[in-house]
Amino acid sequence: MNLVWQQLMFSTLPIRQWLSASYLHYLVGPLRQWRKGSRLMQWADWIGGALVMLVFAISPFVKNELIAVLLAACGIYWVLLTVSDEGDGDRGSGIGDRVGEEGVETDVVPRASRLTPLSTPIHLVVLLYWAIATVATAMSPVKKEAFVGWQKLTLYLLFFTLMARVLRYARIRAWTITSYLLAALAVSVYGLQQWFSGAAALATWVDPESPLSKTTRVYSYLGNPNLLAAYLVPAVVFSMVACFAWKRWMCKALAVVMVVVNASCLILTFSRGGWIGMVAGLMVLLLLLAHWWSIHLPRFWRTWALPIVFGTAAAVIILAVVVVEPLRDRVSSIFAGRGDSSNNFRINVWMAVIEMIKDRPLLGIGPGNTAFNKIYPLYQRPRFSALSAYSILLEVAVETGLIGLTCFIWLLLTTLTQAWRALQGLRQLGDREGYWLIGAIAAMAGLFSHGMFDTVLYRPEVNILWWLTFALIASYYREPAAEVEKVER
Repeated sequence: MNLVWQQLMFSTLPIRQWLSASYLHYLVGPLRQWRKGSRLMQWADWIGGALVMLVFAISPFVKNELIAVLLAACGIYWVLLTVSDEGDGDRGSGIGDRVGEEGVETDVVPRASRLTPLSTPIHLVVLLYWAIATVATAMSPVKKEAFVGWQKLTLYLLFFTLMARVLRYARIRAWTITSYLLAALAVSVYGLQQWFSGAAALATWVDPESPLSKTTRVYSYLGNPNLLAAYLVPAVVFSMVACFAWKRWMCKALAVVMVVVNASCLILTFSRGGWIGMVAGLMVLLLLLAHWWSIHLPRFWRTWALPIVFGTAAAVIILAVVVVEPLRDRVSSIFAGRGDSSNNFRINVWMAVIEMIKDRPLLGIGPGNTAFNKIYPLYQRPRFSALSAYSILLEVAVETGLIGLTCFIWLLLTTLTQAWRALQGLRQLGDREGYWLIGAIAAMAGLFSHGMFDTVLYRPEVNILWWLTFALIASYYREPAAEVEKVER
């Protein structure tokens, strides 16, 4: 059974040999000589890292059109890197950069561990998902609208491939996460200012008959509290991880401030999906940290650390829900079923989307909210218009059918499998880079949990964070030992 699972998750696939025998191999390296003679391209991966950092630094503050332009630039740059690659990939490794004799980090890795573009199992399943979305676009009943969504998906996936490449460098990885955390800190500070000074609602986010109808829900620069909450879920996780990953005490103090500010702002969005995402992300984070530290803990703490931590966290949450009335009202509405207007709205949307899936079960209606908005009115219940399916799994199923949904679940399982393999290797080495991998897994869990009940994953500010988690995990990939030995021979 374990062998079958490893084969399904590409854990034993000789990717280097497979790529060398595939047509994709011929796309790599035709401009190799030009790159060797270019002084600027000597800094190729750092230039790519700067583009990635720029996207995360400005995404909450600019219009979606500018984000699209930057994503297109990242995609074009990745293509340029690919066609000028040396074939073995540039320097970088999945286990972090080596440490020199004087303790200074370097970017030098053994030749056998260098990777070519598209050379991880995650890349292969992403490529398959993109191919399914392409076929779904061609078969869509609204091809023009589906093509718009296909273009957006392509930009996100190209951004993922560039990130997965440049994040193999430990320094670029750290600076990319730091750029996101600094932007998130600015967003959270403005959100807290809205809470203390008051902020007018820009849309009907709360049932007028609800006790929370007069409660301020912060939205900062993102214009929507649910979107802000999704944006901050990875910020809370990564800022907690930074407390351990960053070495200097001043940096650790900054990380603690980020945890407090980001978590406070997220709570004040009063986004139930955001709260679910934060709790899910933190639970996964604590589980992975306990696993990471377990080899160093005494027997008593290996046994009781998790029960004590989770018990304390549960007690604090329960106490807060009991004491704070707005929090109590918001949490209780989660279990109100159709008694809550927001719940009732989502249930009606889900029922309509299921009917859409039944009518086009194999390949769906094509990717993107533009295609969805064209087809959904034919199925919607009276007075329940929607911009998307309000659930990531239903959204994938309605856009690319059950074939696309199967591939999407396969992608999640493959990514988590590769993450676990990489984490085990880092844990044995005691490599501090493992903390960022733990953060990526926990952030993915948090975003997915929020996305199960909302449409936030399809907004650019959050979608790039979603693919950041995949790219971070892919950046830690190491080739199977048997394949490396074969290359070295």
